[in-house]
Formats: sequence, structure tokens, C-alpha cells
Amino acid sequence: MVLLPSALIVERFWQQAWPGPETWSAVFGLALFSTTLAYQIYFRLLATAGATNLLLVTFLIPASAILLGFLFLDERLEPRHLTGMGLIGLGLAAIDGRPLGWIRKIAYAYQRARREGAGR
Repeated sequence: MVLLPSALIVERFWQQAWPGPETWSAVFGLALFSTTLAYQIYFRLLATAGATNLLLVTFLIPASAILLGFLFLDERLEPRHLTGMGLIGLGLAAIDGRPLGWIRKIAYAYQRARREGAGR
């Protein structure tokens, strides 16, 4: 709304050619199918996984953008990109908490084995 007056003055859309049916079909297709599907998936995940786990997915956006750029746009994959993706992975692991639980189980099993071995 803030940019609408300047857009009307600068763009003068009424003087431009109107988009054809292919363009309108593409816009409505994106609006109806892609956006609707994305919202359906989003809210189903929200209901099943919870808000915290759902927000963890947003951390994957930079990594997936780098990989897609490398695979499809012939962009260079540099060590700093790999470092960043590794840090994102560590952050996700820290937030998720499962790796910490695994470490605790291993430490507990190790301590129990040492106690049982020392008691003989």
C-alpha cells in the first residue's frame, strides 16, 4: 500500500499490454495449486511435528539453495559453503537434542560397564 502511489506513477500499467491467457493461467495455477499444496503440507506438519520442529526446516533453506545452485546453475561450491552447511547441521543437531541423548546413553552404558567390570 505504501508503494502503490509511486508504482501507479512510475509503471503506468494501464498503458502496457495486458498479459495473455497463458500468463493468467500460470498465475492462477501457482496461486491455486502450488500455494494451496504448500499450505496444506505446512499445516499438516504443524499439527503432527509441532511448531519447534517445523521451524527447524527453515534452517535448511540456505543449504538447499546452495546445493540447487551448484547442481542446476553451475555455481561453484566453495569450502566456506561446506563450512556453513556443516554449522547449520550442528545447530540443527543441537536444537533437536537427539544426538545429546545418544551421547548420554553411550556414557551411561560405559559407566555401567566399568562398574560391573570393577565389581568382579
